[in-house]
Amino acid sequence: MQKNCNFQTHLKYNFLLKLFKILSIAVTSLLLIVISFLHYQQFPIYDWEFIFEYIKDNRQKEDFNSIATKLGYDENEKLLIIHADDVGLSKSVNESTFESFKNNSITSAAIIMNTYEMEEGLKFAVENPNFDFGVHLTVTSEWKYHKWGGILDKAKTPSLHNSINNFYCNKRKFVKNADLNEIKMELQAQISLAKSMGLEPSHIDSHEGALFFDPEIFKIYINLAVENDLLAFVPIEASMHFNGGLDKPINAVIVDQFHMLHGGTKVEDIENFYFNVIKNLKPGLSQIIIHLGKDEPELKEITIDHPNFDYRWRQKDHNIMNSKEFKKLIKENDIKLISWIDLKKVLLG
Repeated sequence: MQKNCNFQTHLKYNFLLKLFKILSIAVTSLLLIVISFLHYQQFPIYDWEFIFEYIKDNRQKEDFNSIATKLGYDENEKLLIIHADDVGLSKSVNESTFESFKNNSITSAAIIMNTYEMEEGLKFAVENPNFDFGVHLTVTSEWKYHKWGGILDKAKTPSLHNSINNFYCNKRKFVKNADLNEIKMELQAQISLAKSMGLEPSHIDSHEGALFFDPEIFKIYINLAVENDLLAFVPIEASMHFNGGLDKPINAVIVDQFHMLHGGTKVEDIENFYFNVIKNLKPGLSQIIIHLGKDEPELKEITIDHPNFDYRWRQKDHNIMNSKEFKKLIKENDIKLISWIDLKKVLLG
């Protein structure tokens, strides 16, 4: 009897041991898949709590009904911001952005404050206060030869710069190396410079999304919006930061439907991408982020060996957004275009 009992105990032990091994392998495999995916997508997420939130896909949603009501719409409306990034990158990008504003083809844009042609962008924005401009907070320098550093001297923010005084070329290196105090100093300097040059920005957002991944860096980003009386664009994927100890202020606006061209998109597929976005847009707050520019020598040189968001993509974005067909499709789908200025007026007064 004792022998049989020991045998049954042994069987249970072996079963539990095998079950534990299987579960361990499954969990490890899942984590490896997620980490590999994050690495492949160049998402610098190294905080385990946020990784688990990412796996659970536990997103928060904006109180769209409240926003829609304040804007004079109802909760079944489709509200869309068409937003142009990278103003100041080049004369070509600036020219395309200015034309698109004048053609009512975009509703918002954001300026990189530490680029060579940013003064031209600032001048246009200040002279045209009815057009919506934000500050495109920038901590990376991704182009092969066209490089930049920060507003502040490297001596004040050494952790943000590489050995030749440029920002790091990708988000991973930035997140791994950057000191939090230096990040806040540099980002505040970018906002302050814009304001000192006469701009009244409506919002802040993040170049290459570099500020959206690390919880502490994201907290700096949100706090800067509050401290400077600005709105902060929050893609819904980053809303999971609000599941922990960070409270969501009214300045942080979660965009439930966020659309941007994916890396590796073929030039010939770009039009279908945007047209499908419009055709399938659901009620709520949406934003399309575009990258304008023109097929000109300057932009070709800047975007060399960088097929994503290069001169071809940017010329295509310009052509599509300014086309009668695209504008007609927006009307046919009963989409209401709004701006960050509109949101700021009703949320911050």
